[in-house]
Amino acid sequence: EEVRLEREPITDANVADAMDGPAISEEEHEVVLTEERPVIAKETVPVERVRLGTETVTEEETVTEQVRKEQIDYDDGTNRA
Repeated sequence: EEVRLEREPITDANVADAMDGPAISEEEHEVVLTEERPVIAKETVPVERVRLGTETVTEEETVTEQVRKEQIDYDDGTNRA
C-alpha cells in the first residue's frame, strides 16, 4: 500500500465540511490541521494634551572683563595718501 497526502486549504466556504467527519475506524479519514495565528490590533486613544507657549523674558546683568580686538593689516600693492 502507498500513502498519498492531499492538502486542501480551509476557506470560509469549506470550513463547515472540514470540521465534520466520521468517527475513527479502519476506513479512510481526513484530518484537519490547525495552526494558531496571533491577532494583533492597535488603536489610537487620546491620553494627554500638550500646548507650547512663548514668554518674553528681559534680564539685565553687569559684566566686566577685558575685551580683545583683532585687526588685520594687508598690503594690496597700492599706495594711499
